[in-house]
Amino acid sequence: MDLQFTPQEQAFRDDVRAFLKDQLPARIANQVKAGQRLSKADQEEWHAILNARGWLANHWPEAHGGPGWSTVQKFIFDTECALAGGPRIVPFGVNMLGPVLIKYANAQQKAHWLPRILSGEDWWCQGYSEPGAGSDLASVKTTAVRVTDASGDHYIVNGQKTWTTQGQHANMIFCLVRTDREAKAQSGISFLLMDMNSPGVDLRPIRTLDGDCEVNEVFFTNVKVPAKNLVGEENKGWTYAKYLLTYERTGIAGVGFCIAALVKLKVIAARVLKNGKPLDQDPLFAARMARVDIDLENMKTTNLRVIAAAASGGVPGAESSMLKIRGTEIRQEILSLIRRAMGPYALPFEEEAQYAGYAEPLLGEPEAATAAAHYFNYRKLSIFGGSNEIQKNIISKMILGL
Repeated sequence: MDLQFTPQEQAFRDDVRAFLKDQLPARIANQVKAGQRLSKADQEEWHAILNARGWLANHWPEAHGGPGWSTVQKFIFDTECALAGGPRIVPFGVNMLGPVLIKYANAQQKAHWLPRILSGEDWWCQGYSEPGAGSDLASVKTTAVRVTDASGDHYIVNGQKTWTTQGQHANMIFCLVRTDREAKAQSGISFLLMDMNSPGVDLRPIRTLDGDCEVNEVFFTNVKVPAKNLVGEENKGWTYAKYLLTYERTGIAGVGFCIAALVKLKVIAARVLKNGKPLDQDPLFAARMARVDIDLENMKTTNLRVIAAAASGGVPGAESSMLKIRGTEIRQEILSLIRRAMGPYALPFEEEAQYAGYAEPLLGEPEAATAAAHYFNYRKLSIFGGSNEIQKNIISKMILGL
């Protein structure tokens, strides 16, 4: 296995850098680098720029609107975007639902839904977690009963989803629903596409520790969903759900964002003083930075090994669990160090400072205003997408055979 980039891949990286220099709006990049929240309009603007270049769904095959990149090219693009301050691509439609539709949907569904994901006509959210079914998705209780009446063939959906990220922006939700209560838990689940504007859908925001309301509860009361919105076969949704989760977990690792965050931490540590010396000369702080630096280098190597294996056409397997665990732990440690570097200036919480246009004087270092909010928000990383404890169980069974 050769972990060095080829001359062609280095030339591709130059193309990506030139594109980002010309096309990534400085306003958005500055917000990302400052740790400020982006609006839906900001995210849609960046998606439209990437889509115009044909780079939005960079892991989709060319036949469905992808650029036909190798997995190495995708890794290079993601890393360069993160370093340049490019926003994270909102994953629900492009990175999570798209691959499921491409692999399991029928021709009519692909022709209808995939172009709408690329154009931004549909904004998707994920209806997986429930109050009693987070990492244990086999326990989902939201029901979908198939009926045929004068209005056609459809499902009647009742139940509740929770932790629905960015559901407040979405007009569509992909859901795991129970279509057979008598079958084995994993065998009675189906994968439905639902219109969030349907009668009977009620969305309620959840305020989180960082002061944001990016997650929601979604309630379904006798919601009518056309049967044509069933993806794949009825009661086979567990297979599609697992396929989607491998992409979600690999994406959660966020190797590119870890690299960018570590660069930011090193800049801060070289600038902030402790006892008259830069923080990166403090033995304890420097030791923690060195440890996370080593961990990140190891994760990059693992990521490239996964990429090299996937280049033959495979999909991420248990390796996605490894990346999810290490990636989330590394990002949490980096954010913990940034918050620690801010010292007492990370304590005041000014929600308005999280948004562009905030003009009031800041206390302490520029990063202080967002340090605590990011630290608290990213506690979720090791929980969502299947908690890290669940990922360790997967590794123990699939890799170690325990």
